[in-house]
Amino acid sequence: MKKDELIDLYTKELKLRNYSPSSINTYVNYLNHFLNYLITKQISDVNGTEVMNYFIYCKEEKNYSYSAMKQSLSSLRFLYLTVLKKKIDFDFNIKMKKPDKIPNVFSIKEVSRILDNVVNLKHKAILSTIYSGGLRMSEVLNLRIHDIDSDRKLIKIVQTKGKKDRYVMLSDKLLVLLREYFLKYKPKEYLFENPVGGKYSDRSVQAILKQAMAKAQIKKKASIHTLRHSFATHLLEQGTDIRYIQELLGHKQLSTTQIYTHISPPSINKVKSPFDSF
Repeated sequence: MKKDELIDLYTKELKLRNYSPSSINTYVNYLNHFLNYLITKQISDVNGTEVMNYFIYCKEEKNYSYSAMKQSLSSLRFLYLTVLKKKIDFDFNIKMKKPDKIPNVFSIKEVSRILDNVVNLKHKAILSTIYSGGLRMSEVLNLRIHDIDSDRKLIKIVQTKGKKDRYVMLSDKLLVLLREYFLKYKPKEYLFENPVGGKYSDRSVQAILKQAMAKAQIKKKASIHTLRHSFATHLLEQGTDIRYIQELLGHKQLSTTQIYTHISPPSINKVKSPFDSF
């Protein structure tokens, strides 16, 4: 089977199983990487040892992160078990030890400084919406106007990661900001649109944050996802039950949310250092 034919079949299988557009894009990108690694070798001739060597290459030569390795495994598992329906001598369910990394977060004061340094009303509304509800980048860009329920003070997140709808809170402060933004920009379909229509660009949102951080003189390593991490951490510091935080973030497993107990355990600030005893 030719490369283009395989990718087309692979994409159709993903669509039939109702994978999200972002997941399809991710799976196809990792498949492309694998096929380029094989160069001229036919996929039907690949054995388990060669697949193992590919993942060693990804880990040691390409320095794939834990997340990238997991996504690549999922992509090839789908290829062999679902699309090709071919068994090879390789365990696609291999368990990898997850590194104990703690994500960076902003303090509440830093978030305030970031937003204070955003002059453009639309830009401020985007960053405020992300932080206020702990949204992912894709979630804020996919928000439609009717997803904002001002009467019930809720934001509906539709068909997000894991194909599960959920609600997050709509703060009074954010509602005022969004109303001001709406009257000025008058979006047609999506809450945040490009000037020519359609969804706003994710690169533009990242650039907005970077510029605001520079103006606020915040030099820590961060991305838009840092606002989501900060939202969860600040809720935990305020004493919010971690199961509520799990629901707000849309995590399937509580263990995923529990990383925030390692970022900022509320009890640590209450423990007196022996250094202060003399």
